[in-house]
Amino acid sequence: MKSQTVPVGQWEGEGQPSPARFTNPRLNTAIERAEKALLGEQVAEGYWCYELEADCTIPAEYILMMHFLDEIDEDLQARLARHLRAHQVAEGGWSLYYGGAFDISGSVKAYYALKLAGDDIQAPHMVMAREAILAHGGAARANVFTRIALAQFGQVPWRAIPFLPVELMLVPDWFPVNLARVSYWSRTVVVPLLVLCSLKIRARNPLGIGVRELFVVDPEKERHYFPMRSAMNRVLFWLERAAQRLEPLIAWRLRERALAEADRWIIERLNGLGGLGAIFPAMVNAYEVLHVRGYSADHPYRKTALEALQKLLVINGDSAYCQPCVSPVWDTGLACLALQAAGAERHKDAIRRALVWMKDKQLLDAPGDWRSKRPQLRGGGWPFQFENGHYPDLDDTSVVGWAMFEAEDPVYAEAVDRAGEWIAGMQSRNGGFAAFDVDNTHYYLNEIPFADHGALLDPPTSDVTGRCVCLLARLVKDTPAYQKVLDRALVYLRKEQEANGSWFGRWGTNYIYGTWSVLVGLKAAGVAAADPMIQRAVQWLYSVQHDDGGFGESNDSYSDAGLAGQGIPSTPFQTAWALLALMAAGEPQNSRIERAIEYLLKTQGPDGSWRDVHYTAPGFPRVFYLKYHGYARYFPLWALACYRNHQAH
Repeated sequence: MKSQTVPVGQWEGEGQPSPARFTNPRLNTAIERAEKALLGEQVAEGYWCYELEADCTIPAEYILMMHFLDEIDEDLQARLARHLRAHQVAEGGWSLYYGGAFDISGSVKAYYALKLAGDDIQAPHMVMAREAILAHGGAARANVFTRIALAQFGQVPWRAIPFLPVELMLVPDWFPVNLARVSYWSRTVVVPLLVLCSLKIRARNPLGIGVRELFVVDPEKERHYFPMRSAMNRVLFWLERAAQRLEPLIAWRLRERALAEADRWIIERLNGLGGLGAIFPAMVNAYEVLHVRGYSADHPYRKTALEALQKLLVINGDSAYCQPCVSPVWDTGLACLALQAAGAERHKDAIRRALVWMKDKQLLDAPGDWRSKRPQLRGGGWPFQFENGHYPDLDDTSVVGWAMFEAEDPVYAEAVDRAGEWIAGMQSRNGGFAAFDVDNTHYYLNEIPFADHGALLDPPTSDVTGRCVCLLARLVKDTPAYQKVLDRALVYLRKEQEANGSWFGRWGTNYIYGTWSVLVGLKAAGVAAADPMIQRAVQWLYSVQHDDGGFGESNDSYSDAGLAGQGIPSTPFQTAWALLALMAAGEPQNSRIERAIEYLLKTQGPDGSWRDVHYTAPGFPRVFYLKYHGYARYFPLWALACYRNHQAH
């Protein structure tokens, strides 16, 4: 799979003719076809928005939601069930991504959803799924989120889930466990759960369907719902169990006050057709809370919350799935950068329409949760989704600001300046940047019983930091104060480099993505190509290049770092990341880069785009993964265009 390691800067077969020279007509033809495909997918309003696919947990949860509320759309349920059946893996259950291993939590939800949809438990696919689940310890071994659903449907006792008292809404910020100390996605998911779990709300479940056949031990007798992950986890577990025993002593007046505060918090952030947090799990929980708290089905809150959920559905003939969220700002910013590299003047109108659309999405005065840490900082960020006013994203903001800067149009100057100011003000103490929060590094919270997914926090990461550096380095000439911010960020990135020379990719798979993100930032910051940090990264990239010239890394590398840069056949999007990284590092045209270009040219489809089955990013490493359908559209175009520009110089 991998090529032989060659010293950095030396061509393979030095002194021999390079195996593949790409004439401008051949390269230009590929770029023109890719441009045409991308431009053909731009929406009339100016943006791009590609499907964002997750594993089968999300469509399964949609079916569970319909039965929780007794609002069953039989036609939609049948479509979702077809999708679930089509994605069952050979082992019998369901995985978190294409080619991934069996996942017990997703498999339990998918099985339950299919049973609710009417599948006979003696049907071969249900027998296979049940046997696989039982072989892995049964439904009691599922994660916290799955066990919460099982408790709501009466399949496990409430002691099988963590203690989630709604009174957490009232604790001050100095308290060791409070909402301000967890990530935005945790906040928006947890607050509605506090209501549902404190009130011990049971699903309506009109058909009375259960899944007791998925348990090895009677759920009422099971004593091992919470595996001990560490000494701290054990201590926190017993403290939590002790607190749970005191719940009957909570005054009803205090509970009512906490419930009212949760109601206020949720309603303030309902976010119209964007939905709470603009992410499916939070939106489902909020929709159920509105029902529980007495809002009728025709109330504007309920109607809008349901419509927001329905807008996440992707219906393909007789099959359907539900997206975890949508990514228009991210897709549009990256598509603009690809087109700008390919020919800004030729694509002037398409880029202008996209930038105008994004300019109107900037969050200048929105009351975001980030203000709790930076109350004096002016807004200037962009969300990931169409609407998500409380939660702008530093990664998106950097990409949009970068694209607007490249446009060299004074109409965007104010927006870019505000973006740079906001990003600089959101730097964490260690010099890095997180996706949504500042100093969200209370790592002990990942040890509480609720956090078995290990993704309760939003700490700084190399990939986001590299992207923030990309924008700030472009602005530092006019705003010299950003130099101190950049210096601290570069120190952070040096510390974060892995022993093998790569960087971890939190928001894209994985070390190839992280290395691309950082190297592009280092180039913008003016770090010399000869810097040992860059040379080690280049050497690592060459060491993981496949024999076909491409690059491919499995999501398995999140569980086994030894698989960094390896594990699956070459993919168009990861090959593009590697090429963009190598060119940012100042690598000269050589046979290894040409082989990667050759891979992209050979794998381009007749319509000018690329296709790939692999999942491109984690939502949460080791727990939840995503497939950005746009990644195989704009990243290869961007890489080919940069290569052509690279040749010209």
